Amino acid sequence: MAATHDLESTIHTCRLLSDPTRVRLLAVLSVHALSVAELTEATRLPQPRVSTHLRKLREAGLVETSRIAGQSRYRLPAAGWPVAQKPVVEAVLQTTVDPLIAEDARRARAAIAARHKGAWLDGVAGRMARHYSPGRTWEALARTLPGVAKLGRVADIGSGDGAVAEILAPYAQHIVCVDNNPRVVSAGRERLAHLPHLRFLEADMHALPFDSDTHDLVLVLGALQYSASPAAVLREAARILRIGGRVVVSGLRRHVHHAEVQIFGHVNVGFEPEELADLLTDAGLRIEHCAVVAREHRAPHFEVVSATATLESS
Repeated sequence: MAATHDLESTIHTCRLLSDPTRVRLLAVLSVHALSVAELTEATRLPQPRVSTHLRKLREAGLVETSRIAGQSRYRLPAAGWPVAQKPVVEAVLQTTVDPLIAEDARRARAAIAARHKGAWLDGVAGRMARHYSPGRTWEALARTLPGVAKLGRVADIGSGDGAVAEILAPYAQHIVCVDNNPRVVSAGRERLAHLPHLRFLEADMHALPFDSDTHDLVLVLGALQYSASPAAVLREAARILRIGGRVVVSGLRRHVHHAEVQIFGHVNVGFEPEELADLLTDAGLRIEHCAVVAREHRAPHFEVVSATATLESS
């Protein structure tokens, strides 16, 4: 049985909808939530007139406002129209077909499209590195950027199970991953067995099992904090480089958070950029770049030092 309402409620609703502007506003808001400016654009009505009729519709509970992306917008009530008005409002909107209302809807959709065009870019300008957009992830960036260089023969020292080597593999002539943990090496071999030009060796990074002058790129990424003699690791990295080859190193900046790194088995507390640069220079390498490159957002805010150095003569 249909709900019934008293005469006063019905007459009040009919009076509200007796003005064509209010009907047009309700119809266009059924398309999407819109700001006053967008409603003015959609209906081509003066802004004061739009605001006046929106106020009356809001007082009657037929529209409400919400904050969306920092902007106030009008919309149909999330909980639905008041029970007393609902049958009349629905009857009017469902049975009214008019070219003017259709044009309002078309312009409303155009306003929504204009709102979204460039809005995300405008909102993140100057902070893009901190915000996600479809397809723009750190993983995608990491897997794409190696394409800017021909990597030749690569040695990944302290490689773990080959997470970095896997990313570089499409761009390298040959990659060898070196780690002293037999379980990690075994897992890497199994996981990356489909890459014929990538192999794993269980070996000590302080005494690499390679001839001198054999590699174009040596990576020492996050490995030095596991070494009590980082100078020896970097001397070995320089030894196996060809003339013109490059060493890329990263590690934690010197810190005091001993308890936090204990679980990871670190044996040193990192390096200041100047310390890492001195180690590379002492190994016979020329520094191209050495600096703090990242700071973690979460406490204790570990920082990462990165360096690139080349071998100019043996």
